[in-house]
Amino acid sequence: MTAYLITGARIVGGEVADLLIDNGEIVAVGTGLTAAGRGGAGDGSGGAATGGPADVTTIDATGLIALPGLVDLHTHLREPGREDAETVLTGTRAAALGGFTAVFAMANTDPVADTAGVVEQVWRLGREAGYADVFPIGAVTVGRQGTQLAELGAMADSAARVRVFSDDGDCVWDAALMRRALEYVKAFGGTIAQHAQEPRLTKGAQMNEGALSGVLGLTGWPSVAEEAIIARDILLNHHVGSKLHICHLSTKGSVDIVRAAKKRGLEVTAEVTPHHLLLTEDLASSYNPVFKVNPPLRTKEDVEAVREGLADGTIDIVATDHAPHPVEDKDCEWSAAAFGMLGLETALSVVQHAMVDTKLLTWADVADRMSYRPAAIGQISDHGQPLVAGAPANVVLVDPAAQRVIVSAESASLSRNTPFDGMTLPGKVVATFLRGEPTVLDGKAAK
Repeated sequence: MTAYLITGARIVGGEVADLLIDNGEIVAVGTGLTAAGRGGAGDGSGGAATGGPADVTTIDATGLIALPGLVDLHTHLREPGREDAETVLTGTRAAALGGFTAVFAMANTDPVADTAGVVEQVWRLGREAGYADVFPIGAVTVGRQGTQLAELGAMADSAARVRVFSDDGDCVWDAALMRRALEYVKAFGGTIAQHAQEPRLTKGAQMNEGALSGVLGLTGWPSVAEEAIIARDILLNHHVGSKLHICHLSTKGSVDIVRAAKKRGLEVTAEVTPHHLLLTEDLASSYNPVFKVNPPLRTKEDVEAVREGLADGTIDIVATDHAPHPVEDKDCEWSAAAFGMLGLETALSVVQHAMVDTKLLTWADVADRMSYRPAAIGQISDHGQPLVAGAPANVVLVDPAAQRVIVSAESASLSRNTPFDGMTLPGKVVATFLRGEPTVLDGKAAK
């Protein structure tokens, strides 16, 4: 295994230092490091082994920011069943190009990931691909039909060691069933991740409900459909004493509800997507289905609220909800188009644009919201670790000064449904390392 000496990087946007990576871990962090891991006085190299690795490649990271490998708690990889839209291989390659070293794969595959056999299949496909670790999310209910609990215990005991369960794409709307799910996973410390959408309030819904939906003649999707489920589930979770995670929170009201719950000390976490941090419902005026997503793009007031919620910690993490679709599912009239957007390759740039460049977050905060916290929620110990000697060498190098025009045709994904096509965004992932092995070098997939 080749060792790497990364020189002159700003560690999580702070002090400039070098990192020596060898044998899957960070061997030393300090100034003036050499291949032996030794640097100047007070370099904090942590006593690297004398002699050091024999074969070392040096990467000049001057002007770059070093972050821990990003972790996405909400990814759709489509395999098995919809390999025309994405595969584990293509999806994790896109993830690596976006700076991710771990992704959690949602259960809405075909067959549904509701058994130990299916989650183990997805987990093994991730290991074979080698671009990012894949942690399957198990379905809460059989077939995601919302009527019977799936094999939660069997998935938890499987080789995939599932700890997060979700029917994402469908809400667990039956309160009694949701309560039972929260009670069941409590036994092994699992988490239920809820897709908060009251189906009886969103029948036929196409976009955010408001004046614009009326003008455009599209059935509205009211904010209360999300907020009512979040409020109910927080109360259920408080009663049970389990772990609840709210997927893709999108409204000001939802932020207020979660903020109030956290002030009461309740165990609830929440995520926001990059697109809900930046895009608004106005884009639906184009009738371009690339902007059709679940939950829908909301108002400017909602965008400001979720940004504030992410900044103050009410919203714990950013998760992409990467949702690839083949061309025929998006290149059609709005009402017939599938919901969903790509997100893995653009997430970090959108967060820089919406949160860092606006001074709402620092790069250290980005490491927290996109690496440390999602890894903690997903209960994976080999990711989301600070960049210190002895930590797993999951590292991403970012050029914050770069500007790039997003071109959908250049995506590593099999699909092309990015809402940022043609948009200029800041920041570029220069390199990504998974346990010391480069998955991205010079901005390109390394294998």
